[in-house]
Amino acid sequence: MLSKTMESAINEQLNKEMFSAYLYMAMSAYADENGLKGIAHWFMVQYHEEMVHAMKFYEYLQDQGNKVSLGAIEKPTGSFSSALTLFQAALAHEQFITKSINDLMELALKEKDHATKTFLEWYVTEQVEEEKNANDIIQILKMIGDNTAALYLYDKELSARTVNVPTNFTMGISAAMGGA
Repeated sequence: MLSKTMESAINEQLNKEMFSAYLYMAMSAYADENGLKGIAHWFMVQYHEEMVHAMKFYEYLQDQGNKVSLGAIEKPTGSFSSALTLFQAALAHEQFITKSINDLMELALKEKDHATKTFLEWYVTEQVEEEKNANDIIQILKMIGDNTAALYLYDKELSARTVNVPTNFTMGISAAMGGA
């Protein structure tokens, strides 16, 4: 069983991961409304990834015999000025999540909670990938600049992203991920 402090911190992170999914859904809607169907698709795939992140915390709390305590999810912004600012906002959010994961890791180390430390290592690695993905897209969008033809082609490229995470959690996230 986790300490009450760790339980509370993980429940807060669960809420942040749910907000991440909600934010990426709003970003997908913005892109779709602005004719960027590939970017809308990319963010909807990201939504599914964030739901997996949340569900992993949810199941971890349950597996440790702790209480899941869901909080209100803040309304995300749905207004951006361009594809570039959309991804810059996504990067800023991922950096916020990285800091939060790092804070959780520090708490696990302070409490000598080795199970939680091991559990969080997956998230530490995942956040490196999340920030890299956003940075890579930002670099390309900066190169594209105001070239709408190039943006059109890149939007098509982003539509090729596939959902590589489970979307059905009825049997639990570990089972959906094949025991991972």
